[in-house]
Amino acid sequence: MNREEPMAYTSTSNNGVSEFKLKEEMCEIGRRIWLKGFCAGNEGNHSLKIGPNKFLCTPTGISKGFLKPDDICTVDIEGKQLAGKRKRTSEMLMHLEIYKQRPDVKAVVHSHPPHATAFAIAGVELPTCIHPEAEVFLGVVKTAKYVTPGDKRLGESLIPFLKDSNTILLQNHGTVTFSTSLEEAYYKLEIVDAYSRILMLAKSLGSVRPLDSKEMKELLELKVRFGLREPRLDNGGEGMSCSSDFLTRVGGDIATRGKVQTASGVTSSGNASCACPPSGGLGDAIASMLPSLPANVSEADMETLIQTITDQIMATA
Repeated sequence: MNREEPMAYTSTSNNGVSEFKLKEEMCEIGRRIWLKGFCAGNEGNHSLKIGPNKFLCTPTGISKGFLKPDDICTVDIEGKQLAGKRKRTSEMLMHLEIYKQRPDVKAVVHSHPPHATAFAIAGVELPTCIHPEAEVFLGVVKTAKYVTPGDKRLGESLIPFLKDSNTILLQNHGTVTFSTSLEEAYYKLEIVDAYSRILMLAKSLGSVRPLDSKEMKELLELKVRFGLREPRLDNGGEGMSCSSDFLTRVGGDIATRGKVQTASGVTSSGNASCACPPSGGLGDAIASMLPSLPANVSEADMETLIQTITDQIMATA
């Protein structure tokens, strides 16, 4: 479904599904979130659009793993509670801002998946041009600036990213995912945390192989053939860039000695740039020799060796 053709509703159902069944789906998604450990205690919230001015949402102060249909609240587009024995989530205003900006969106899930939230807390944006599934189902994931949870400004902080995103990190807070169905919004939550975990594992290994420009273009064209919109291919893909240098941006020991694999060998993560041709030069040439060094050579010995080679080359240049 595209943005110009919003889904039709009846007064009592969503695509012919009773409101009670939709509330059951809300409870089932909450159970999945809780079982996955994406929200501790009473954290998190999710919502579903069931009419032009009618939304179901989770209540405040209850674990998402133990919801019952009569716990689910009903609100209007301004956040006024229309029905429900419990008080609606205080973060529903953030959900409503997404619905206002994106008429195609039918469901929103806000959660605190540990691995993705770690990126949001560390202030490191998720890189692109690394994992095909993340590129197809998430696209570019941006980080919205921190706003106090429940504050009206939280929704406003998302506005710059809503046009071309379906997954956003909330700085120091968590994630928000949205789609044309509640299940699809939940799947994006699963994928963003799985991708974040994969990146952390890659970081521990100290090596990353980004997709090159040709591989990325083929992948994004395949995504479009699946019927998924890809803003990076607008204008023929001119200016498409990647950000696969997260090893550098995470800091610490790995940032200084981590390696990014390229077509010409292995380069220091500090020299890495995305899906672009390697810059070459002395640093890359020396770095490409490192994988062939004996395993018993220490890091200090390698640094000394590199400095010695560099000094000799520069002396004769």
